[in-house]
Amino acid sequence: MNTKDNSARTYGSVFDMLPDEDNPTPLVRINHLNPAPGFELWGKLEWMNPFGSVKDRAAWAMLRQLEERGEVTKDRGIVEPTSGNTGISLAGLASARGYHMRAIVPNKVPMEKKVLLRIFGAELDVMNDNLCPSPGMGEGAIGMARSYAKAMPNKYVMPNQYENVANREAHEQTTGPEIWRQTQGRITHLFVSLGTCGTVSGLSRYLKAKNPAIKVVAVQPSEGHDVPGLRNISELHVSKLFDPALIDEILEVDFNRAYSGALALCRREGLMAGPSSGLILEGARDVLTRDKPASGLGVAIFCDSILKYVSSMIKHLPELAVES
Repeated sequence: MNTKDNSARTYGSVFDMLPDEDNPTPLVRINHLNPAPGFELWGKLEWMNPFGSVKDRAAWAMLRQLEERGEVTKDRGIVEPTSGNTGISLAGLASARGYHMRAIVPNKVPMEKKVLLRIFGAELDVMNDNLCPSPGMGEGAIGMARSYAKAMPNKYVMPNQYENVANREAHEQTTGPEIWRQTQGRITHLFVSLGTCGTVSGLSRYLKAKNPAIKVVAVQPSEGHDVPGLRNISELHVSKLFDPALIDEILEVDFNRAYSGALALCRREGLMAGPSSGLILEGARDVLTRDKPASGLGVAIFCDSILKYVSSMIKHLPELAVES
């Protein structure tokens, strides 16, 4: 029996399931929530990755890089600051590879993500830090991860998703080619969020090399947000991967709409998208309402699913709570 057969959906291991041009994550058309009738709007469902988010791509690229350099062994694992998804992906991949992991997370990360990190075998340090790890915070998540790597170099290496170009290259090598092939090169707009900026930078580099006219719109939450994994432009000093030259427009959307947008995707489109996807959808809707394009094709990156954010959804939409 063929152990990797994309057409039959048979795989020799979870590593064979990771996406590429021949095994892409799904692209699904947005029908009811698209305000521009002549414009095709599609969502790329990144929660269909094995560990549930777009971060599987960067995590696998960074882990392979460490393996190629001989920097991880059964005795030397990884330590990484994370707002959840990269950590979950790294923990799952590392565990399946036989490496240990320590994740440093801010205390505002949803409970579901903290539990998933432990389920996948990560040791967990919860810090009194911002929602996303940031520098200059003393014993913050990034500082703590660097301290572990420096103090115990024989036990830990830090992939550092905020500076590692493998994060960006993962999207140049997989997500970009997938989208180009899935849209048959007809894509005119890309809607994406800002976090480590690996996704937006890698996708923009690939897609604009194919067609410089493609408009890249980065949707950012308003300041003071609590959308895990996303950053307002004022917070992007943490990332060495942010390149404004690769982005045509940075659009701010009230962060509360991340949660109402996610609910709308679930209820109107049947897509169990999380709050970052909700924010990107709302940004795409704002652009389409404003510009009223008569034609075109847009792809929105839906980073992960609603299942990791049940507690956050109840916080923002208390009518969802169920009486015990």
